[in-house]
Amino acid sequence: MLDDIAPPPAAAAPLPATDDKIRCDACPVMCFIRPGMVGACDRYANHAGTLVRVDPHVVLDRTLSQGGAVVPFDPGARGAAWDGSVLHGPDTFVTAIGAGTTYPDYKPAPFIVSSEVDGVDMVTVVTEGIFSYCGVKVKIDTDRHLGPERSLVRANGEPVGHVTTAEYGSQMLSLGGVHHLTGGSKPEGRVTCETLLALSNGQAVELTVDDGATVIVAAGRPPVVNGMAEERMRVGCGSATIGMFAKQWHGKVDEVVVVDDHITGVLSEHQAGKLLGIPDTGIKLKGRRSTPGRYFRVAEPGTGWGGTNITDPLSILGPFDARKARPGLTLLMVSTTGEQHGYYVLDEALRPVETALPASLAHSVDLIRENCEPALCTVLFMGGAGGSLRSGVTENPVRLTRSVKAALTTVTCGGAPVYVWPGGGITFMVDVTRLPANAFGSVPTPALVAPIEFTLSLSDYAALGGHVDHVRPLSSLTGAETPTRVALPEGNPWPFAPRTAGMRG
Repeated sequence: MLDDIAPPPAAAAPLPATDDKIRCDACPVMCFIRPGMVGACDRYANHAGTLVRVDPHVVLDRTLSQGGAVVPFDPGARGAAWDGSVLHGPDTFVTAIGAGTTYPDYKPAPFIVSSEVDGVDMVTVVTEGIFSYCGVKVKIDTDRHLGPERSLVRANGEPVGHVTTAEYGSQMLSLGGVHHLTGGSKPEGRVTCETLLALSNGQAVELTVDDGATVIVAAGRPPVVNGMAEERMRVGCGSATIGMFAKQWHGKVDEVVVVDDHITGVLSEHQAGKLLGIPDTGIKLKGRRSTPGRYFRVAEPGTGWGGTNITDPLSILGPFDARKARPGLTLLMVSTTGEQHGYYVLDEALRPVETALPASLAHSVDLIRENCEPALCTVLFMGGAGGSLRSGVTENPVRLTRSVKAALTTVTCGGAPVYVWPGGGITFMVDVTRLPANAFGSVPTPALVAPIEFTLSLSDYAALGGHVDHVRPLSSLTGAETPTRVALPEGNPWPFAPRTAGMRG
């Protein structure tokens, strides 16, 4: 049903109709839309001969997020009596979610809204950008090996990205980008677009890695690797774990080995053990010794102990040195999350025999678990604001870029803070969990549609050659254009006060 759909701003008027169809020019597909039908993007429709937006325009309301009254009936609460307006300037921020696009590039942004903040006339320019040059960076908190670096990541069998360099306690994926969206086959571009859209809107996606694992990821939720939900992000590498918890083991066990795919730690050889006076135990590890108590490549990467491929921790040990070891010597082997552990006592032949974990050591294993943060997936949308976005702000696009670099213009994405990369262009990243729900869309070119806002003073906007003739007051968003109000997401700085909230990168 299209009865409740609001018409777009006048600047987004459709091209002339053909018979009873309307040709939409909101993206390069240029759909002909019959009455009562929607375009290929499901975002624009023909309602009784008028091109309308299907999804509502969204504004952020700070009062709601702070638990205050929606409408202040106290005349002194805002310095003046309530005039019946639904929107109030300082507490309302116009996002680009549902605003519409500037395609074919030369049009002013759909909404260029003025408001007064702390006595300063401000302008917020909002538009939904059509991003072919975009992707997501996915941080997956797990020690488990997902696949070799540079391996293709697939969704529904189509390549959509690759495994990139691992970070501390996390595996990293780089998905999307123009080459997957437009440089491959049609199915590859379509599936890539669908995958990026789902991840950006917080939905779960199943991905497979060539010569690696199958993983289900969703922003803000634990990853599922080969059917097993992850619970904990590792506390640190094996060496770091030794350093953090050496005192917990001192006097309670003779030797500790923390198994880790990257750096396996050995207590008696580690500097922490030396400072505590722990004697040599004669233990020998397979792998490559780096510095005392730190070993590389004790096993191959995998989904077992500490991100290795082992299920039996004793397989990484060589024979104990009889000159230093002794029967009865005790050994704790533990993973970097504390999920796997084993306690052993050397027999007369200096072979480790597994036995029950003493209560005195159970606390240290629990402490490792306690220090492991919950395993989550983080999804960062990344896009480059190019010609269409900047032309919607000013007729001289480079001035907007310079204004952003000079911190005169603040960039937000659906009202959420972003990191703007140094160097040329306006390349930004945003945590998708900090945007209102379903803030992203797509068009079948294929490309993603993402909200972006530029906020600056009215005087600075005029100085960079902005579309001043199209500036409209916030109070003008009335009647059929009245947007949907949502509360400011918890933890986000108010977009009109970015410089005091540390928004800029």
